[in-house]
Amino acid sequence: MFNWLNTFKWVSATFLALTLSGCGYNTLQTTDEDIKATWGEVLNQYQRRADLVPNLVNVVKGYAAHEQEVFISVTEARARVGAIQATPELINDEAAFQKFIAAQGELTGAISRLLLVAENYPQLKADGLFRDLQAQIEGTENRIAVARNRYIAAVKTYNVTVRSFPSNLTAMAFGFKTKPGFTVEDEKAIAVPPKVDFGAPAAPAGGS
Repeated sequence: MFNWLNTFKWVSATFLALTLSGCGYNTLQTTDEDIKATWGEVLNQYQRRADLVPNLVNVVKGYAAHEQEVFISVTEARARVGAIQATPELINDEAAFQKFIAAQGELTGAISRLLLVAENYPQLKADGLFRDLQAQIEGTENRIAVARNRYIAAVKTYNVTVRSFPSNLTAMAFGFKTKPGFTVEDEKAIAVPPKVDFGAPAAPAGGS
């Protein structure tokens, strides 16, 4: 005997799947996952940079112990970053997101000032550990730039879907909301990743 109930269920499920797909539901799901993945990589690279800071400070202190203002600036900036709970949910809170990004910007500036201290200390510039940390910082800054660009692209695709008709109706029905991105100033900075290469160590005075 033909089972009308099972047929109805199958037709209903097929119709629902086609409706959701046509209204952007699948795109919303996919792009939302892309944002989570790209944001996770941003957080990983920021954490890697924060982990390098204490060693970098200690090495510089060995040659420039009196540069206390710079050391305090870096330490405090790192502490402010650490005080913010950097979870995947951060991107669902615009205010918390902007606070986190601002703190990271302060740390970027503090690290740059710390690295510039080496310009006045040729022996520090020649120190193997310092140069290794310098290279790691530069590499991490480049990876941060790449990760942030991927996040920006993912957010752009997702937000367009959330705001466009008819997928905006699906977004409202299922609770999908726009995600925060970086400011125009941030994106300009990302376009040119910072360089911290001081070149070859200075030649000893009086060398031939």
